[in-house]
Amino acid sequence: MVNIIVELSKYLMIICIAIYTYECFSVFGYQEERKRRKILRRQNVMMFAIHFMAYLVLYLKTDEKKVLILYGMEVIFFVAIILLYTKIYPKVSRLIVNNMCMLFSIGFIMLTRLKFDNAVKQCVIASGAMLLSLLVPVIVRKVKALCDWEWLYAGIGIVALLIVFLFAGKSGGAKLGFSIAGFGVQPSEFVKITFVFFVAARLQKSTKFKDVVVTTILAALHVLLLVMSTDLGAALILFVVYLVMLYVATRQPLYVLAGLSAGSVAAVGAYFLFSHVRTRVQVWKGPISPESAGGHQVAQALFAIGTGSWFGMGLYQGAANTIPVATEDFIFAAIAEELGLIFALCLILICISCYVMFLNIAMQLHNIFYKLVALGLGTCYIFQIFLTIGGVTKFIPLTGVTLPLVSYGGSSVLSTVIMFAIIQGLYVLREDEEEDIEREKTRQERQKAVSRRRSSDPYGRRSGQQVRTASGRYEERRKK
Repeated sequence: MVNIIVELSKYLMIICIAIYTYECFSVFGYQEERKRRKILRRQNVMMFAIHFMAYLVLYLKTDEKKVLILYGMEVIFFVAIILLYTKIYPKVSRLIVNNMCMLFSIGFIMLTRLKFDNAVKQCVIASGAMLLSLLVPVIVRKVKALCDWEWLYAGIGIVALLIVFLFAGKSGGAKLGFSIAGFGVQPSEFVKITFVFFVAARLQKSTKFKDVVVTTILAALHVLLLVMSTDLGAALILFVVYLVMLYVATRQPLYVLAGLSAGSVAAVGAYFLFSHVRTRVQVWKGPISPESAGGHQVAQALFAIGTGSWFGMGLYQGAANTIPVATEDFIFAAIAEELGLIFALCLILICISCYVMFLNIAMQLHNIFYKLVALGLGTCYIFQIFLTIGGVTKFIPLTGVTLPLVSYGGSSVLSTVIMFAIIQGLYVLREDEEEDIEREKTRQERQKAVSRRRSSDPYGRRSGQQVRTASGRYEERRKK
């Protein structure tokens, strides 16, 4: 009986996430607010249905009450997110809130399947991150001086990365961060945010050549410190984000070509300087087997994806727990094995819909600083997803970055939630700008209407010229 429920649930979950994913994009086609709300509420139903079915299977397979307790905690977590965001900030993007909850839900499901203790930690971290994130939109909306603190952003980023380079211990061949009270703290995750704010503030003030050179030197210093710490995934993200923001601000293809040339030279240098980079490139280039040096992780991930096929093996029906670092770097392979490639592709499309929303907000903002911030954070988010999934599927060499909101990781979760909260604050700003524009249009239309009434005088009152003409005729008649 349990096996029948497991088999049936995986198909129902695929149907639910397919409907959810379709509505992530169909909602853009409706202008009427009532229809949009109906679609967004239906997305919530699909998310809770997937979450319920998955935890039902997890409980039946483990027969442990702690799974039910965790399920109840997560339901409270999701309800609190949806209600708090919509009540405190009525103007926020419900689609972004829904997608954030869906990504968290998928992550909780797979972490509970792979390592229960990590799932509990992730739920606690996510709850704290969400409470903190509720303050971010109001800060973005009220603090007008954010664009004036470029040197503060640069200082925080450079000092944080320098501390990691000098004092952090190595993990997986790279200096990533520190462990505090059992939780890992990775400063580079938060430096991504300060880096975007620094670049946006600098480019908003000036795009003259000498100012661009100064900005590039400071941006290169961020990247260089990450390279020296051998955190090459984060270095690559900052490099790409800077090129995108620089091109959008300056519209100069030569800057991008120069940056790509310098990046290519740096990549070749990294290949010869770092042994683990050479190993990853060799694994990516040639055939691999579980026994080959450095190829075990990618081989297991590819075997898992192939085993799962389109519809997956079902929760606890595969061997996802044998994938190395499955809760962090390779969680996409675990999802593809047990929930199926269709489910995994829908996950990718949900992430893309977040990016589309980020770009939509960036294009509609009038303030260049906020526009660049939205663009930079969106590029940082989607490029990290590309690096993660591309590395797992052997499309590109492995970089060792996590899947935002899905993989286990305290710093990654907190920084991504803050990114989403900043985007929500920018979305509220955009709504405020649109309301101001509408009010200005209404005021101008009223002024025009008053001017027309005074000129045509529908109530018998006369304009100044009409009064003077009538007065002249009256004087002529009186003289006669």
